[in-house]
Amino acid sequence: MKQYAMGLASAALLLATPVLANDSSAELAAGGLTLTHSDRIEMRSEDLFVSVDQIVVRYRFINISDQPVRTIVAFPMPDIGGEGFFETDHGLPSNDATNLLDFATTVDGAPVKAQVEQKAIVNGLDRTEWLKGHGVPLAAHRPEAGKALDALSPADRQEAIDLGLAWIDEYDVGKGWEKHMTPSWVLKTTFYWTQVFPPGKEVLVEHRYKPSVGGSVSSLLGSSMWGLEGDGAEQTRAMTRDYCIDQDFLNAVDQHRKGPKYSGFQELRVAYILTTGANWARSIGDFRLVVDKGKATNLVSFCGEGVRKIGPTQFEMRKTDFVPESDLKILILEPYSAMAE
Repeated sequence: MKQYAMGLASAALLLATPVLANDSSAELAAGGLTLTHSDRIEMRSEDLFVSVDQIVVRYRFINISDQPVRTIVAFPMPDIGGEGFFETDHGLPSNDATNLLDFATTVDGAPVKAQVEQKAIVNGLDRTEWLKGHGVPLAAHRPEAGKALDALSPADRQEAIDLGLAWIDEYDVGKGWEKHMTPSWVLKTTFYWTQVFPPGKEVLVEHRYKPSVGGSVSSLLGSSMWGLEGDGAEQTRAMTRDYCIDQDFLNAVDQHRKGPKYSGFQELRVAYILTTGANWARSIGDFRLVVDKGKATNLVSFCGEGVRKIGPTQFEMRKTDFVPESDLKILILEPYSAMAE
């Protein structure tokens, strides 16, 4: 995909790298439907809408063979957990231990009751059965998992540590030093269902979910640290590369800075995995992306080609015979002056 960004009059996208670790949260990327590469199922179109509140994807599939195709269609959730993962550091929209993003699907307008597969992975090894056998919930981000680890026998706690499933966290909250078991496995969750594609008939699939939105209470953009020299040089290069920040966008930032009410920007960041769209028989016949930046006063930047403004807050990219080669990252800058209005 060609790298392209739009300024204030045209567009802008999301940032993936936090500015300051102590005031930033990270987004977790999710994406589209996947299946083992099929040479008989073609994705005629994909219509993707992305905002900080909701992601909606509508697909038109067709079986290009002369026989029915029965296959498993899957939607992988973002990985959760691992050593150093804290729920408060990520924009998880739901407290549900399984459906972290309030994911829902319809096929030809009818709701799909998807099955769920969850695995606890440590260093590439599946430790799911060990946790289930010891009564430990798999949702590493939920407090119930840590409490269940604490309740294990001393021998089982040591085994969990030896297996890499947990580590001991020590802290004092005013009651003296405490030691608690902290989960360190990675939870992999996949929603899936069996779908039959009749020969020559279009199948309409829609799924929607709430994105994991990263954020920072301040931004390198609009600050004196932005630039290719000094303390902000490395992050300047990373943001420019990941979000295709161009001079038009920087001019828009400067325009806000010169305003009488300017008090800085809040960052909002959304990521979407596009590359799963390459798993089907052919390229995506008709691809449409709409990014909604929320407020008209917000600035947005993302990598794309031929992006045009279609409304006060919305920007559109269309492609034919599209083969996604990279994933989507969106940066939204929200001026604090606009937030107060």
